[in-house]
Amino acid sequence: MLRIIYYTKQNCSLCDNARALLGMLQNEYAFDIEERDIYTNDDWLEKYQLLIPCVQIGDMYLDCEHMDLPHLEQAIQAYSQTT
Repeated sequence: MLRIIYYTKQNCSLCDNARALLGMLQNEYAFDIEERDIYTNDDWLEKYQLLIPCVQIGDMYLDCEHMDLPHLEQAIQAYSQTT
């Protein structure tokens, strides 16, 4: 099953919106979401601090600039076709 890694932090309205989009897409596509709070790991904090919300789907990353329903769905579909 597809696993999406979702980088987030607490008290982030953009992150809440992205999580809601992922939840909507789970109704159409089979995937698990692994949430990672960037404040629990120094490497994640350094790498994603200015990019959250950020998701990793396979080897593809979508950051806050591309965190919308069309981009997420396209990434999920693209990854699903390669596996």
